[in-house]
Amino acid sequence: MTDSHNPKLEPHPSGNTEKDPSDWVTGGEAMTGAQASYLKTLSEELHAPEAFQDDLTKAEASQRIDDLKGRQGD
Repeated sequence: MTDSHNPKLEPHPSGNTEKDPSDWVTGGEAMTGAQASYLKTLSEELHAPEAFQDDLTKAEASQRIDDLKGRQGD
């Protein structure tokens, strides 16, 4: 019997733990309520109202959130 590798036991598993939002299986679905709320807050705080739209997908919302979070340090 050989020891098999178990990625569930690794504290920081490698591989595809972070996927590009455009590769998400559910990326084309409507953004979640949490995403909408956070995106709206960020867009208001950073005076970027154009970043928020009601009809974004999960992937689009995630990308805009990441973009706005990147601007917070400016």
